[in-house]
Amino acid sequence: MATLQKSRSITLRGSAQIVAEYFDYAINSILYQRAIYPSEDFNLVKRYGLNLLVSSDESVRAYLKQILAQVERWLLAKAINKLVMVITSRETREVLERWQFDIILETEADLTGNPKSAEQKKDKSEKEIQGEIAAILRQVTASITFLPELEPSTFNILAYTQGNAEVPATWVDSDPRDIVNAERVRLRSFATGVHRVDTMVSYRTDESAGAA
Repeated sequence: MATLQKSRSITLRGSAQIVAEYFDYAINSILYQRAIYPSEDFNLVKRYGLNLLVSSDESVRAYLKQILAQVERWLLAKAINKLVMVITSRETREVLERWQFDIILETEADLTGNPKSAEQKKDKSEKEIQGEIAAILRQVTASITFLPELEPSTFNILAYTQGNAEVPATWVDSDPRDIVNAERVRLRSFATGVHRVDTMVSYRTDESAGAA
C-alpha cells in the first residue's frame, strides 16, 4: 500500500505508487458501479476513509495487477501520458463509455525522487492527497445518477505512452476507441506534487449512437 511521509516532499517512486493505487481503486469502483460484473463478485475494503468495492474475480485481479505494475514502471520512467478504461458492448463491441485518466508531470524529478522545484511547491500531506482521491471516488459512485444504464458489457485498458517507452510484447497497438458526439463529464483532479491526474468520463447518447 502506498504511503507518504508527511514532513518530506514526495518522491517520484512514491508518487508512482500512489497514482497506480488510485487507478486500481478507480477501475474497480467503475466495474462495480457500472455493473460490468455481478455485485457478489466484489469484496468490501476500507481505503481513503471510504468503503470501496474491489473485484474478487481472480482473472480480473490478475489482469489489473499486470497492467498496473507496467503503468507504475512507465510512471517511474516518465513515459506515460494517459490511461483509458474502455467499456464496450458484449454483443455489438461498440464503445459505450470511455473513462480517461490524464497524467501530467508537475515537476521534473530525478529518479532518486528529489523534485527540482520542490522549494516552489507546498508539500502535501498524506491526508490531503487521500482526501482529493476520496473526492474523485465519491464522484465515480455518484456517476450512476447521470450515466445511462449499460447493456451487458466488458472492458479493456489502453495506455498512451511516449514514443521511446519500452512496451512489453503483451501490449498491442489499438485505435483510440473514441465515441462520436459523446457526452463528457470532467471529474475532480488530484495531485501529489510530482504528478497530477485528471479524470473524465465520455459516454454514448442516442445522438452519438445514431452517428456511429
